[in-house]
Amino acid sequence: MLWILRTGAPWEDLPARYRAVGTVSSQFYRWRKAGVFDRVLQRLQALADARGDLDWDLHFVDATVVRAHQHAAGARRSGAIGG
Repeated sequence: MLWILRTGAPWEDLPARYRAVGTVSSQFYRWRKAGVFDRVLQRLQALADARGDLDWDLHFVDATVVRAHQHAAGARRSGAIGG
């Protein structure tokens, strides 16, 4: 699971040394549905917060996944003046 998450590769590219793709992906989806990853994240955050390693005032927004309508990029609209 961690190899897939780290590399961003599709399940089909999972190396055989990590077991069968169907086995690993099924376990991943079961754990996700059961909230295992949410609980792990909460626990890690709680531990880091207790050590003073978290700055809750600092936020980042990754805009690489924000999609804009084609017209927002300056595309001409049909019927526009000069278009």
